[in-house]
Amino acid sequence: MTILLSDPRISAVEVRDVDEPLVALDPGLGPGIALVRRELATRLQSAQAALPSGIHLLVVEGYRPAHRQQAIIERYSAEIRAARPGIGEPELHVLTSRFVAPLAVAPHVAGAAVDVTLVDDRGRELDLGTAIDATPEESGGRCYFAANEISREARANRDLLARVLCREGLVNYPTEWWHYSYGDRYWALATGAEAALYGPVSR
Repeated sequence: MTILLSDPRISAVEVRDVDEPLVALDPGLGPGIALVRRELATRLQSAQAALPSGIHLLVVEGYRPAHRQQAIIERYSAEIRAARPGIGEPELHVLTSRFVAPLAVAPHVAGAAVDVTLVDDRGRELDLGTAIDATPEESGGRCYFAANEISREARANRDLLARVLCREGLVNYPTEWWHYSYGDRYWALATGAEAALYGPVSR
């Protein structure tokens, strides 16, 4: 069963923040020069080195300020409300968390997550089944990592991405094939760690 970020077990995870700084990722990992925690940056570089020749990681986003996270929550919640008139707040909270994490536990706000895909030597994105940030509604559920309705090539590329990142200790959020994190509360629950390493970052 998929554990969503709205699950009370996530918010119950203790945070013992190691006070590690945010650092800019190497430009080779993406033109946006995303910020992430230092250890995550190191692990991403190792994952990059493990990819076959001609394939590269492309990090689209890393650290996300709290106000931007809240704006995404509000926008997606409004879309769900419009599609499901009369929906109750508890169900809305759960459905929203398929695509965007509640603010208190959001891995991006902790600098502990990246949205990442694969590209070739010319910077062209490989087929991974959907665009990054495709909602469950937009993609017909194909945004889920384990979705069946994707091509064989997309499945192979998702598996490759997972293989190099999971070897470095990152975990995937199963409703978003592109989202991987390290050191946050979701990671702690998924790996059995005693506590999360990173809490929210204020900038």
